[in-house]
Amino acid sequence: MSGKTALITGVTGQDGSYLAELLLAKGYRVVGMTRRTSTDVHERIGHLGDQIEIVSGDLLDQSSMTSIVAEVQPDEIYNLAAQSFVPTSWKQPVLTGEFTALGVTRVLEAIRASRKPIRFFQASSSEMFGKVQEVPQTESTPFYPRSPYGVAKVYGHWITVNYRESYNLFATSGISFNHESPRRGREFVTRKISDGVARIKLGMAESLSLGNLDAQRDWGFAGDYVRAMWLMLQQDQPDDYVIATGRTHAVREFVRLAFAAVDLPWEPYVRDDPRYYRPAEVDVLVGDASKARRALGWVPEVSFEELVERMVAADLERLRPLVAR
Repeated sequence: MSGKTALITGVTGQDGSYLAELLLAKGYRVVGMTRRTSTDVHERIGHLGDQIEIVSGDLLDQSSMTSIVAEVQPDEIYNLAAQSFVPTSWKQPVLTGEFTALGVTRVLEAIRASRKPIRFFQASSSEMFGKVQEVPQTESTPFYPRSPYGVAKVYGHWITVNYRESYNLFATSGISFNHESPRRGREFVTRKISDGVARIKLGMAESLSLGNLDAQRDWGFAGDYVRAMWLMLQQDQPDDYVIATGRTHAVREFVRLAFAAVDLPWEPYVRDDPRYYRPAEVDVLVGDASKARRALGWVPEVSFEELVERMVAADLERLRPLVAR
């Protein structure tokens, strides 16, 4: 048993749920921060029951962050909360900036006010690289974000570095490339594909509408990536790390493998839909995680192919009871 306390913002999200599982297995007291909402958003952590303590807080409100940190007295804080869906950031750029950029500052200010040696993890994103300046991308690759979400993440990243250097905080950023799982929200393209394929296989849908099939991404498994987050906060010194598989795949390849998992060809079912193209596209993202492998001993364990199969299988299992009714 570690005896440590961890506070996770965004605990109800994909990464938050996997991280909570990991920390509970390591003997942590896990406290998850959620916003007050009229809908139940605890689906991803429901299986953990009362093993997690839930507190209400808001990244938009400095006083709530300061009081939560003072009350919980965490040893580690993982800031995973954000407005994280890139297309929404075009429709709500100001709100995205408030949550995804200034929200990071509010957490850091709460840590500074506590005067406790709290270790802080900031979830940075490969979207910060945007219009990539080099391939593959490393910790030193210049940022060139191509969406309000990417811009906000750049602010969150640099304010973390700034507080680390200005106030001697143990503040680290993980620049995570795309990572998916069966718990991914259905608004994201990978889950949209796995859900759509399952519906087509079960006779619940006839087609799947998608945007740019040629966009290239470096996709890994979320469970592997939260392990890297934890490892970063166990080091002697804070630093920033790229977390990636080092392999790039087109959306088209994800589609092909997903349909292959249910023994169907993809071409007859997929429709090109201009509505799903971004105003400014990010074409090729692929990360070099050599530093994380060397310093943290981290390597991804779930392959791209296995990830796609897991996601399709999970959606088939979820939807089959609906067909049987």
